[in-house]
Amino acid sequence: MDTKVISSGVQYTSLPASYVRPESERPRLSEVSACENVPVIDLGCEDRSQIVRQIGDACEHYGFFQVINHGVSLEAVEKMLGVAHDFFSLPVEEKLKLYSDDPSKTMRLSTSFNVNKETVHNWRDYLRLHCYPLDTYVPEWPSNPPPFR
Repeated sequence: MDTKVISSGVQYTSLPASYVRPESERPRLSEVSACENVPVIDLGCEDRSQIVRQIGDACEHYGFFQVINHGVSLEAVEKMLGVAHDFFSLPVEEKLKLYSDDPSKTMRLSTSFNVNKETVHNWRDYLRLHCYPLDTYVPEWPSNPPPFR
């Protein structure tokens, strides 16, 4: 691959070999059962022990869940999605300034958790950001696009 990130703008006509998993490692979609009742966790519930129990049960039996009444406004979610879109739409040269294959870095752009150890990579780019405490980590965050921080 010419670039280290998927969101480089390159249009592929076939999947690069380093992204093709052996058939034995691929999901068998014919064996996946439909899930019609995704667990919904209401963070507005007054009973914290009930919330903890529900999260534990959801993780144990489903592996995921939906959260409602989390207190994050729709406006904040839309702004975050817009900034994320703008970041991943930046020119590849700008994004590569943040690229690292060091899994110990607290802020990095990468395609895999450990590029050097994986034999097959995931078809994705992600931006890893540590967030707590904010005053410690925000200075590491990207300054482009300007509203990111």
